[in-house]
Amino acid sequence: MTVSTPSRAAVVGTGSRAQMFTAALARRPQLQVAALCDPNPVRIAHHQQLLKEAGEPEAAAWTPDEFERRLRSDGIDEVVVTTVDALHDAYIVPALRAGCRVVTEKPMTTDAARCRRILDEVEATGNHLAVAFNYRFNPVHETVRRLLAEGAVGEVLSVHFEWLLDVRHGADYFRRWHREKDKSGGLMVHKASHHFDLVNWWLGARPREVFGYGRLGFYGREAGERSGYRRDYERAHGAAAAENDPFALPLTENDALRSLYLDAETVDGYHRDRNVFGDGITIEDDMAVLVRYDTGATMTYHLTAYAPWEGYRVMFNGTGGRLELEVEESRWQPARLRTTSGKGAIHGDKALANAGGPRILLRPLWEAPREVELPPYDHAGHGGGDERMLTLLYGPADPSAPADTGAAAEHVATEVDGALALLTGLAANESFATGGPVRTGALLSVPGA
Repeated sequence: MTVSTPSRAAVVGTGSRAQMFTAALARRPQLQVAALCDPNPVRIAHHQQLLKEAGEPEAAAWTPDEFERRLRSDGIDEVVVTTVDALHDAYIVPALRAGCRVVTEKPMTTDAARCRRILDEVEATGNHLAVAFNYRFNPVHETVRRLLAEGAVGEVLSVHFEWLLDVRHGADYFRRWHREKDKSGGLMVHKASHHFDLVNWWLGARPREVFGYGRLGFYGREAGERSGYRRDYERAHGAAAAENDPFALPLTENDALRSLYLDAETVDGYHRDRNVFGDGITIEDDMAVLVRYDTGATMTYHLTAYAPWEGYRVMFNGTGGRLELEVEESRWQPARLRTTSGKGAIHGDKALANAGGPRILLRPLWEAPREVELPPYDHAGHGGGDERMLTLLYGPADPSAPADTGAAAEHVATEVDGALALLTGLAANESFATGGPVRTGALLSVPGA
């Protein structure tokens, strides 16, 4: 199939996660990466190399202050936003205004004011956006949604959801900009938005009230000194104290990390390998949350960022029985492991060491429990969700190949879905600060309520 005029795309924010989008767009003849936007030209150069390796021409290199003007002058049709989370709205809003199709990495944004700005622009322009909640496209999660929709456990009355980040993946949020809540919203917004969106999607529900406790109990200077894990260095590169530290990230061991971050430090001074037991960490690493939904269902949720294994357990209790999902993404992690991925860096692009597997157990009332048959599980690319999401967003890499019909268009998360997932995290953060329950409607009104 020949595509005479490919759609012109701009990728904004050229860090590690953006590599997935740059490479995916470059593989599709119906699309062209026409622009790369980032304040750091060294990171842009890394993405230019990705385009070259894909046989694609070099893209225009934009600085952030050029973004809005060049959307129109360069004829951009598609925009992908993968910047620091707190800056998403600065690019989403002008892209919507310019009539571009917008896809943003999750979370959609980090606070109620920024979210309101995005929702207001959608209403004013009639131009919607998609939020990259790739977990919706994981076949295991699709199976859960189908079973619940079919009434496998009747009306869902309560959910218990436990998510464990191991000490390799979890620690990574405390090395980089995510450790500062004003940039990421904390793990309740940056990471848990995935999980909160899944529950909203699984139940067809909206969060109404949230209560929670959160603390920094494992990472940070005080906790590291208490546990004995802390070593005295600011960042790992060039620090003797970081040698053989299982919590240190050696940037020189990975070509992509060196290119994206170590080589780029001279431009912006950003350090990707900070001490997880250092100062200045303003996010939590242990969070317990209780949520009440508009359906009457409740959820107890716990996120642990320092576990010995990685994975999650979700249990749905209904009027007709119980559905249990368990996914072992890594049964355990060795203390030292060479990082082979520059895309997920620690997690996402490659399967984790000692990967386990998924299991769904259905326990109907008055019947013996039975395991639900699952499709083969791909531990790389977030359970296979990344590639299926990209195919639904942008079409197949080979337009002549049969499309994967397993993922429906309704899987694509909109700005409303992005706002609802954000609301639970924002309310949890507010509850951590105030010590009381928080009604989501007091923080933000979301269309369709």
